[in-house]
Amino acid sequence: MKSISIQGSLRAETGKKSTRELRKDSHIPCVLYGVNKDAEGQPVATHFTVTTDGVRNLVYTPHIYVVNLEIDGKKVNAIMKDIQFHPVTDKILHIDFLQIEENKPVVMEVPVQLEGLAEGVKAGGKLALQIRKLKVKALYNAIPERLVVNVTSLGLGKTIKVGELNYEGLTLLNAKEAVVCAVKLTRAARGAQAQANK
Repeated sequence: MKSISIQGSLRAETGKKSTRELRKDSHIPCVLYGVNKDAEGQPVATHFTVTTDGVRNLVYTPHIYVVNLEIDGKKVNAIMKDIQFHPVTDKILHIDFLQIEENKPVVMEVPVQLEGLAEGVKAGGKLALQIRKLKVKALYNAIPERLVVNVTSLGLGKTIKVGELNYEGLTLLNAKEAVVCAVKLTRAARGAQAQANK
């Protein structure tokens, strides 16, 4: 998995008014959920800000990253856990980060990449990717940049489901019956099938 460096600044205030001011100033409020726990056993949260330009390459990309986060000189490795966009303007409203540890699994969504020419496509069908990202649980250094799915033997009208996939060191968290990709029958393929069956 690639890494990306991001600079952050601690927030003195966390109220709605200061949050509005930050956003006006092209800053994004963020929370880092750390390794340490509070009295209730919850991860200790660090409130900080980043600039919109500072996270552009993390957010607007098909890739996934380990984030080398530096907040006022303190460095941690993290992953992006959650992001909120404005429903109308699509501006980034908030980002949650999760600090990662060498020996503790994390949950991430990893892009799916289809590989090979499907049998069903040769027969006139159309290959459709139904799930663009799969949710995996693994040690962060075992998570690949993408999950490759070989579709070479996929016939007309056939599907590949999550339960049929297996990657070393990774646990897939999506429903086993969820369809990852399928070769759909096109009108031309249906016609060819009908002719073949006559």
